[in-house]
Amino acid sequence: MRIAAFLSVFFATSALFPAMAQAAEPVLGRWVTQNQKAVVEIAPCGSAVCGHIVKLLPKSDVGKTVDERNSNPKLRRRPLVGLPIFLSMKDSGDDWRGRLYDPQYGNTYSSVVSRNPDGTLRVKGCYFIICKTQTWKPAG
Repeated sequence: MRIAAFLSVFFATSALFPAMAQAAEPVLGRWVTQNQKAVVEIAPCGSAVCGHIVKLLPKSDVGKTVDERNSNPKLRRRPLVGLPIFLSMKDSGDDWRGRLYDPQYGNTYSSVVSRNPDGTLRVKGCYFIICKTQTWKPAG
């Protein structure tokens, strides 16, 4: 009888205290892309996080400094430095979800971003069911 009484009190009081929401591990900071072509800074933007290119690296496509592969011709003259890459990434508990723009192909994909145990960033972009995952390292 004691167990039944305990359980009834436990379940009655647990309704008074909603479960704590789990937050995704922070992804803020500067990151070197897997292909080592750019440094991307991820920072808060409203209730989400966003990321933009802050520096082109020596391995970047020589002479390409604008978003020339964008599918929208009106956006093809945008400079790559300052270009938004992560668009409104929202904390979903275990990871960050939103949209990812890839200037190498000029396309936007659904994206999931999370921290790996070694401190690197796991960046996954998907187009329908086809996904590609990269590992980005912290920029020194």
